[in-house]
Amino acid sequence: MNPKVDFYFKKAEKWQEELEQLRIIALDCMLTEELKWGVPCYTYQKSNIVLIHVFKEYCALLFFKGALLNDANGILIQQTENVQAARQVRFTSVQEIIEMKAILSAYIYEAIEVEKAGLKVDFKKTAEFTIPEEFRKKLDEIPALKAAFNALTPGRQRAYLLHFSAPKQPKTRESRIDKCMQLILNGKGLNDQ
Repeated sequence: MNPKVDFYFKKAEKWQEELEQLRIIALDCMLTEELKWGVPCYTYQKSNIVLIHVFKEYCALLFFKGALLNDANGILIQQTENVQAARQVRFTSVQEIIEMKAILSAYIYEAIEVEKAGLKVDFKKTAEFTIPEEFRKKLDEIPALKAAFNALTPGRQRAYLLHFSAPKQPKTRESRIDKCMQLILNGKGLNDQ
């Protein structure tokens, strides 16, 4: 147990027992406990294997390369259609976790083997993402915007494309694009300060 992570479990207002059980399972698998992104993250030789996180309706164990796991028990959940690598196992009671302890341990050991083997998730290329018509139009109209967008890292480009594509209404898509244009021109990602 890493004392720097203890506060996370102590401050939990909801899911406290469930979080403690997930922590025990991860540590029993000989993973190193760290605090990353403000949540408990469990690593094997500095590679992220799983993390524990909470939501209003459930708590979860998230496998970073869950898409590469066998999922023999059919318990892994893709959070949204845009999540490519990570998969969650969700819980709403401590009893569920206790009953699944052996299965969760097996999944963690499989995730460690995936890491040892150096397997990588085959991510969708930026070119495979849809460019909303409203944004395509702006790129055609403003060469500096097109150049700035093309100069962004693939991850930043994907974040913008997902952000611009999400709304159903063209007006909302246009508004998002207008709000982000200066960020793109400044070479910043959607979440950069």
